[in-house]
Amino acid sequence: MDDTQSKEKIDITDYICPMTFVKTKLKLEQMERGEVLEVRLCEGEPLSNLPRSVEQEGHRVLSIEKEEGRYHKVIIERC
Repeated sequence: MDDTQSKEKIDITDYICPMTFVKTKLKLEQMERGEVLEVRLCEGEPLSNLPRSVEQEGHRVLSIEKEEGRYHKVIIERC
């Protein structure tokens, strides 16, 4: 996915579960259907839980990309 398509971005690398999901959910609720959110997070529990949780909320995970170090970028479409 091209970064230019991401309309919104949040960095939740300083948070642990369940706050990673809470912050992401609140941001998605502010967005319109079809908009795309880029979430930067740490590997481990946030990376394991966040994609599953947003899909359970009815949104679509478009991609998960590894970044430098222990960080990842999850691209989510608000549905």
